[in-house]
Amino acid sequence: MTSTDRRATDSRSTGSAGRWLALAVLVLAVLLVAVDATVLGLATPFLSEDLKPSGTQLLWIGDIYSFVIAGLLVSMGSLGDRIGRKKLLLTGAVAFGAVSALNAYAASPEMMIVARALLGVAGATLMPSTLALIRNIFHDPRERSLAVGVWGAAASAGTAVGPVVGGFLLENFWWGSVFLINLPVMAVLVVVGIKLLPESRDPSPGPWDLISVVLSLIGVMAVVYAVKEAAVGGFRWDILAAALLGVLALFWFVRRQHTLTSPLLDMRLFHHRGFSGAVLADLLTILGLSGLVFFLSQFLQLVQGRSPLEAGLIELPAAVGAVGTGLLAGRVARRASVRSAVAGGLGAVGLALAACVAVDAVTGVVSLGLALFVGGLGAGLAFTVTSDVILSSVPKEQAGAASAVSETAYELGAALGIALLGSVLTGIYRGFSVPHGVPAGAAASAHESLGGAVETAKTLPHEQGAALLSSAQDAFTHGFEAAAGVGSAVLFATAVTAWHLLKGQKLDV
Repeated sequence: MTSTDRRATDSRSTGSAGRWLALAVLVLAVLLVAVDATVLGLATPFLSEDLKPSGTQLLWIGDIYSFVIAGLLVSMGSLGDRIGRKKLLLTGAVAFGAVSALNAYAASPEMMIVARALLGVAGATLMPSTLALIRNIFHDPRERSLAVGVWGAAASAGTAVGPVVGGFLLENFWWGSVFLINLPVMAVLVVVGIKLLPESRDPSPGPWDLISVVLSLIGVMAVVYAVKEAAVGGFRWDILAAALLGVLALFWFVRRQHTLTSPLLDMRLFHHRGFSGAVLADLLTILGLSGLVFFLSQFLQLVQGRSPLEAGLIELPAAVGAVGTGLLAGRVARRASVRSAVAGGLGAVGLALAACVAVDAVTGVVSLGLALFVGGLGAGLAFTVTSDVILSSVPKEQAGAASAVSETAYELGAALGIALLGSVLTGIYRGFSVPHGVPAGAAASAHESLGGAVETAKTLPHEQGAALLSSAQDAFTHGFEAAAGVGSAVLFATAVTAWHLLKGQKLDV
């Protein structure tokens, strides 16, 4: 891109109305990704009944999207810097809509896992492009802080809209409908985005290194796979081989970035303590939070017996809190300090998770809503400030790569959270006692997942089925409480770490 081209691009993004209209388009993409992530939890009981996945397959359906997107985000962020972030965003939007239809009509657990993986490939093009475009559209630091706040609030709003819309759809249509809602949103994003979004790219990008792309994907996916499988079934030779493969691939990736004249990821970004601290805070926070959130909808529906719409409405306070603090986060960080805002937000999320240790089958709506609201307040504050720190720490030409690192931390944390905390829950759940006289096949099905126990109970005599279901629900609750405790400990430790790493860090004035 010539200097004249860059001035033209910048001039397109300087008009006040144009900037905020462009942000509204980017918000659509963020809303879509957030909605897609949250509706799966609600749809899981219905999906389990229809496709009958095993417990391991169910975990893969839940986290393969995050595994793939985490492995490709750095590559896609760097690609956007090279070919243009608008072009990548709109191409990804078309692919995301098409693959959503494949998810909706999956006919087997294996097909669903593949469809979710492909959705991850498409999703990897969306998030880094949106945050990078914000960095290049909004040059004024205070405007950018507000724009990042709106961006974060949109993601939180998506977590609110997802369960409510998903609950409505699940009560009136089949589970695949929660994926089909992506199509009209993507259509609007593409049509309007063509008109409103300015193009931006690195003026001197260099070649896109395919070897680095492959190393990044293999490294992340192999490591996460090893962690997930080891947490469920202990260490085996194949798990150790996968872990070794992943570590070697990531080591080779890092070494290669140091030798390339145009690296896929400039490792010098991590020399900035604020950047590294913000990325680490994002990863560990999502690790502690996501696994619990994934199983919350199952707890509300299969243990407390609530409808999908009720479950979605109960989860609404978390998003309301996150939206509010997301919009005010920049002001709070400037008046107090960055480390106070981030550490305080993480502490609030830790308190919310600690409160979930006491939940059971009769816990009321008010108690659940209050805990989720506090957690939402903290998450909105912490994530918005860390996103702003990450963006302000790098030159705008590298906004795509920096945004991709941020999103990789988020998605990798989500994958690891579902794998690790989900494994804690699953390990405790599978230890429940089966009532005397239950056939071995029925007992095995019940031990696979709580959804399997619900279906198995329907096939047994009433008293025997009720006893089996009660035992399974108690075990799931104990596992949920244990996972909440582990997540809470992770959040409190992360708050302390962020307090030290973000010392002296300030947002641009």
